[in-house]
Amino acid sequence: LPGKIIQSLKRVRSSNPLFCLDEIDKMTSDFRGDPAAALLEALDPEQNSHFRDHYVELPLDLSKVLFIATANDAGNIPRPLLDRMELIEISSYTENEKLHIAEEHLVAKELDKNGLTKKELSISRTALLSIIHGYTREAGVRNLERKIGAVCRSVAEKQLLGELPEGKTVKVTAKNLEEFLGKPKFRDDKADKRAQIGVVTGLAWTSVGGDTLTIEVGTMPGKGDMILTGNLGDVMKESARIALSYVRSVASRYGADKEFFSKNDIHIHIPEGSVPKDGPSAGITMATAVLSAVSKKPVRAKLAMTGELTLRGQVLPIGGLKEKLLAAARYGIQTVLVPKKNEQDVEELDAEITDGIKIIYVENMEQVVKEAIE
Repeated sequence: LPGKIIQSLKRVRSSNPLFCLDEIDKMTSDFRGDPAAALLEALDPEQNSHFRDHYVELPLDLSKVLFIATANDAGNIPRPLLDRMELIEISSYTENEKLHIAEEHLVAKELDKNGLTKKELSISRTALLSIIHGYTREAGVRNLERKIGAVCRSVAEKQLLGELPEGKTVKVTAKNLEEFLGKPKFRDDKADKRAQIGVVTGLAWTSVGGDTLTIEVGTMPGKGDMILTGNLGDVMKESARIALSYVRSVASRYGADKEFFSKNDIHIHIPEGSVPKDGPSAGITMATAVLSAVSKKPVRAKLAMTGELTLRGQVLPIGGLKEKLLAAARYGIQTVLVPKKNEQDVEELDAEITDGIKIIYVENMEQVVKEAIE
């Protein structure tokens, strides 16, 4: 709204306050104008020393104000506005970090909110881990706090109904957690222990953390068509076409018949069809799955990969590596193929994230095939 900045400065009675513009990626323009255009001048350190507020039509010095904006998706912020910002990316919490936040802050906060004391309710570490694993799937701790609150309310209700003996501590553990929260919403699938033909595990980044992506490829007699299913976005469809083109160019090296592609259709499917999927980072995964199906050679078990593929077979870097490696560990993956250009990103990660996973850096598809296909 016009005058919002000058009103806030009047309220805090300071010329150098901190402004927090929360959820700046949710801005929309309407009949009153485009707020992003108004913010261009306010956020530009070269211009905001003589910012003119149209509400009072007076020049205003905003050069001493520190602006902080938050967003879930930087892609939704208009480019000119994003160009005036310094981007600081904050990644999701690890399970260990969530556990410590719950133990040191959330449990005490929810006990106080629901009128309980530590003598009345005790939530064990195993119970908190079970809540993190089975009842929440998120980058932050918002749902974790809600679930701890649900446990507290359940105990408070039983106290009011006289179902609990006075002076006795209710101990919540992993074994009796279902009494308070019901059946777990999420169950972690485990990686297959046997090698399979045409099935490869990929790694994906989502807004609620990392996830695994099983890519299945089947071949059948046909005319050389490619079928794509699994609710794929445009970028992912392009990755599949690149993967198929690359495999066609090198298939003869791996024992595939030259006329295979003209006499057979190839079907690429990514399960959980109701979930939209997009992005280029499944390129090498799809190429490996197609090559495995065409050459009838199995892909090694407990192996996952992520990376963008070019037509020449080069492996390009990807984002969200921390979340992807956490998902791989949760899924029981032992070996992960990562683009060589992401090596610096892996070196910055804590040992807690990479512990127990063998990370192999790859620069081209030849290295991927050597590591992945038996």
